[in-house]
Amino acid sequence: MGYCCGNSMLHSNFIIIGTLIGAAGALAYLIDTVKGKIKPNRVSFLLWSIAPFIAFFAQIKQGVGLESLMTFSTGFLPLTVFIASFVNKQAVWKITRFDFICGIFSILGLGFWMITKVGNVAIFFSIVADGLAAVPTIVKAYKYPDTEIAWPWIATVFGVVLTLLTLSTLTFANSGFILYILVLNILIYTIVQFRLGEKLQSKTNL
Repeated sequence: MGYCCGNSMLHSNFIIIGTLIGAAGALAYLIDTVKGKIKPNRVSFLLWSIAPFIAFFAQIKQGVGLESLMTFSTGFLPLTVFIASFVNKQAVWKITRFDFICGIFSILGLGFWMITKVGNVAIFFSIVADGLAAVPTIVKAYKYPDTEIAWPWIATVFGVVLTLLTLSTLTFANSGFILYILVLNILIYTIVQFRLGEKLQSKTNL
């Protein structure tokens, strides 16, 4: 079959398609941020633009190929959203002490990478740092789903799945970070789309 490559289900070119799907979702998120329709948490998006770049360079060092493009995009696109949040004052989300605490621990995770400078260790600490940076957005999506939009998160999921299907073998170097991205985006999409926070809070108030 023309779409097969080794033992992988899809040709490696599908990584580009997957990245473009994720980019389309990010572009919609970016536009809605500029319009003030959604309010991204700046702590999350700033740190989300750092950790993936570290994972990307670690992957390059480990000899990871085209699949590292997905990792790169997960860093570059949040950076554009972070910058866009300064364009419209209505897109500003108040940063709390909790956000700062998560940010500090996230930076500590990045610091461990700088100390070790070992490929797989760097990827691991990038996942930890990125996950800690995600906590403020997860909490915000849970409490205030109207400040988010669901479909860009699931667009990234489709992009990640396409990338994973191009891999003939799964290693921590080539798939650890993008598997984490898959789980994170499914989580945030589910919270926003099904307004889990509101539903759980309404049940507890009964």
